[in-house]
Amino acid sequence: MPQSLEFQKIPAVDKLLNHKDIKLEMLENNHALVVFCAQKVIDGIRKEIKKGKVCPDLSVIIKEIKKELNNISRANLKRVVNSSGIIIHTNLGRAPFGHQLIDDALHNIEKYNNLEFDLKKGSRGHRDSHVSEILKYLTGAEDVVVVNNNAAAVMLILRTLSKEKEVVVSRGELIEIGGAFRVPDIIEASDCKMVEVGTTNKTKLSDYEKVINENTAILLKTHKSNYSIKGFTAEVSLEDLSALGKKNHIPVVFDIGSGLLKRINHPALDEEPDVKQALASGVDLLCFSGDKLLGGPQAGIIVGKKEYVSQIKKEPMMRALRVGKATLTLLESAARNYLNEDKLFENNIFFKTLRQSDEVLKVKAKKLQSMLVAEKIDCTIVDSIGQFGGGTLPDKELKSYAVKLRIDENNQKRSKIAERIYHQLLDQEIPILSILKSANIYFDILTVDENEMEIIGSELAKIIQQ
Repeated sequence: MPQSLEFQKIPAVDKLLNHKDIKLEMLENNHALVVFCAQKVIDGIRKEIKKGKVCPDLSVIIKEIKKELNNISRANLKRVVNSSGIIIHTNLGRAPFGHQLIDDALHNIEKYNNLEFDLKKGSRGHRDSHVSEILKYLTGAEDVVVVNNNAAAVMLILRTLSKEKEVVVSRGELIEIGGAFRVPDIIEASDCKMVEVGTTNKTKLSDYEKVINENTAILLKTHKSNYSIKGFTAEVSLEDLSALGKKNHIPVVFDIGSGLLKRINHPALDEEPDVKQALASGVDLLCFSGDKLLGGPQAGIIVGKKEYVSQIKKEPMMRALRVGKATLTLLESAARNYLNEDKLFENNIFFKTLRQSDEVLKVKAKKLQSMLVAEKIDCTIVDSIGQFGGGTLPDKELKSYAVKLRIDENNQKRSKIAERIYHQLLDQEIPILSILKSANIYFDILTVDENEMEIIGSELAKIIQQ
């Protein structure tokens, strides 16, 4: 049968290992790794033959083995030049750290550190103590605990305080945030019963009051950080919900999400709720992400009343969700920036990007255009709209500028050329994320550093000249 003939064409591993190109690869990679990659490629060929494909030529097989070796031996998590205009880009690791956070972390973790050692007592300590005092000062919380992300924070709160009991939440706040994080699913996974109140656009205090009973364990509020509902709407304020909770001796929990620690002097943030004011309204527990407006590592931070945080710290799942030394030192450093607003706008990459004036953005756009023109690349400067990203400030837009490539071809061919350039930019040693839109390539200058322009210029010149 034809298929059996194709299987017979598959070269033996020994034959592949004796090929001159593979022998060269074995000078740089160990024998076991080369064999692993060869077997993986052969297994893939067998699967393709079963689907009706033919066995590829030996040169193609060798090329695939080398590609597999490269994929395993080189770094797959890479620095990326972000010219998308999205500041907190979820797919690019959300908030970038910047030099100051990295320097602090390296200093603290390259050798031994006092992760769980109390230097004053000379005995075992607790890892959360390193960030608790500064976060208590900045937010006004009585106590703090840190877990590995905000979804984990929500789940841990629910499991601790309302397992097998009822959690009341407004229908207008049954949010979904990237990666299929849905409030109803988290409540169910926490072994709690969700009780929905109100409607999508309107929820009143009386809606909460009607469902409260002896089995009600939590009144949950979630911040609509990645969408907005406008028009004929109403929601219960934190103050009113907190008062209702106190009246009925039920803790009020607020998932604020974005992690703005306190009020910051910038018009784009005027309507964004902050942790300090939310706690001052009477909320018992509040949780948020560490890698959004806080500008730190992925983490879920729980702050609030000591009586509830103490219970959370004793929950058996806490050990499975706790964070390590790298997260804690980065988080502490990010929080210290909030002690001084000038330092915040200097060291926190989100705020530093946000503070760029229209004139600064224009100058950057002209500089990139000049560099591309010097490489004989036809381009122009156009108005652009930047985004906050990361499920943050969905109603806000940032005026920006982008450098647009001029691809003077008919529509069908231009589309193919633009798509090729877009993917080739992503295939560089330092990948470059541009904007592919309507068969055009754009580089939004909002999220591009001065020292990254040369990377864009040199790599784009290589691609265009091919």
